[in-house]
Amino acid sequence: MFNRMKNALYNVVGGLDTLPGLPASVNQLNSNFRETDLQSFDRPLKFPYTRPHFLQFNTDDEVQVSADHAIRPIIVPRDITRLPWNSGYAEAINAGKSVRNEDQATYYKGTLRRVVVTGVAPQPGHTVPVPSTSALTPNMPIPPASGKATNTEPVFIVPETKSRSEPDQTVSSVQGDSIFSTPPSTPETRKREMVQKVLPWICFALFDGHAGSGVAVAASNVLHKIIEEKLMSVIDLLLPSDEEEVGSGEGTLSSTSFLGSNEKKVTTDSLITGALESAFWSMDNQIAQDKLRYKMTGGCTALVAVFILGKLYIANAGDSRAIICRGNSVIPMSVDFTPESERERIKYLAMLQPELLGRDFTHLEFIRRPIRKDLGKKMLYRDAYMTGWTYKTVVVEDLKFPLVYGDGKRSRVLATIGVTRGFGDHDLKAQSSDVYIKPFLTAQPEVKVFDLASEELTDSDVLIMGTDGLWDITSNSKAAEIVMKSLDHFPANDAQRFKYRYISAAQDLVMHSRGKLRDRNWKTADSKPATIDDISVFVIPLRHFKEEFLKEKTVNACFSRT
Repeated sequence: MFNRMKNALYNVVGGLDTLPGLPASVNQLNSNFRETDLQSFDRPLKFPYTRPHFLQFNTDDEVQVSADHAIRPIIVPRDITRLPWNSGYAEAINAGKSVRNEDQATYYKGTLRRVVVTGVAPQPGHTVPVPSTSALTPNMPIPPASGKATNTEPVFIVPETKSRSEPDQTVSSVQGDSIFSTPPSTPETRKREMVQKVLPWICFALFDGHAGSGVAVAASNVLHKIIEEKLMSVIDLLLPSDEEEVGSGEGTLSSTSFLGSNEKKVTTDSLITGALESAFWSMDNQIAQDKLRYKMTGGCTALVAVFILGKLYIANAGDSRAIICRGNSVIPMSVDFTPESERERIKYLAMLQPELLGRDFTHLEFIRRPIRKDLGKKMLYRDAYMTGWTYKTVVVEDLKFPLVYGDGKRSRVLATIGVTRGFGDHDLKAQSSDVYIKPFLTAQPEVKVFDLASEELTDSDVLIMGTDGLWDITSNSKAAEIVMKSLDHFPANDAQRFKYRYISAAQDLVMHSRGKLRDRNWKTADSKPATIDDISVFVIPLRHFKEEFLKEKTVNACFSRT
């Protein structure tokens, strides 16, 4: 009971990362606070607490109204054009689990750019003036010879001179000793253009914070920038020049340019997946460094959707979830990572590095937790390398607390944390112990890909992204049913109302999991317990991105032929 009270107090105090002037005496109320926790209250915030930027909360009063634990208002964007394609978003705060709404959400639209030099054969009758130097002259933009407008940046001409014969070729006269040098043939001027290629991309992300909102706020401000940096690091492969594209197969890129003679084929999917995986690790490392300088509490899960090159990439680290709904059909785009689902990975790590467990925990899993009267008796157990069960004689070492304890949503790592992937938690220790939990957690995301350009999509085909507050109550199939029912209320022939269909669907999803307050308890429409957790939901139509991609592809194809 006392431990429960300590845990609750830690959650409350840990969530007050943005409240100024918190006295040291409050910190001392919790014996679990480490010296680093006390020091962190003297550090500045790197990012102030806020709600998602597209909600356009301009004052602290608006943020405070959204944080009413008694009413739990469902918040939606006041301007639906702040999100692309009239995408829907809705959120609701928890029922008192933490002071702040620890969920965060973000949206970002970017453009990757690469300057490439392309060679173009001179057109008959078209004269290209040759400057005295072959250096690129930025002040001399030359329009395309065809006179057609393009969607590229200014084009520059880089003249080159080629000789059809060797300039030093000589011929000796038979009758004399005079030597004549053969004059060079007429130079041929070849036009080369410097063109800027562009690659648009869009990112949606949800971050579910715990033990404070600091890390979730930081990730919502930074992760999309890191993803863009990682994509730019392979931009030469994502946006090859015309010469680089020659000989490459559909969907593959030749890697000989960076692997020498060791030929390999690399898919575009693997490059973008690698960029996302690398970005997640870089984000977690940056948070570790920032925690040494700034007040940045807790940790968070991360769910990211990237729309690029006609495809949808979902990167998930945590127990938030993404699904594609096509009518009443559901395509799962993520897997929930919990102590229950990652039991084998965590146990195997502890078996290889038992020193991570300290003196209080064991990686062995018994059919039930052994107690002292079980000593010397046989009990079913399994080790980290086992999927089945066998007998073991219980010894004193087996009485230690299990590394992963509990089942389903109640499972915990080191009796403390209910998530296994995400950002932060670098200074988190097991309750009443000096054992660090971070070695058992990972920022590694699972990335799944869906080819939107090859699918026949309708206005009712959507991507649903939600934090676990939604999915604790609403199943995948129920979410699809709610969305389809909501979309049907907005006929396509009513353009004024049609644009609100996705935001209405997001609102209905939040309402279903939040329920209503009845007799001091939150209940669903069928009188079952509703979630008391924070809820954040995106409902994103898929057809619009496909149309934009195909249009852009057609324009680029026409330009490359001119």
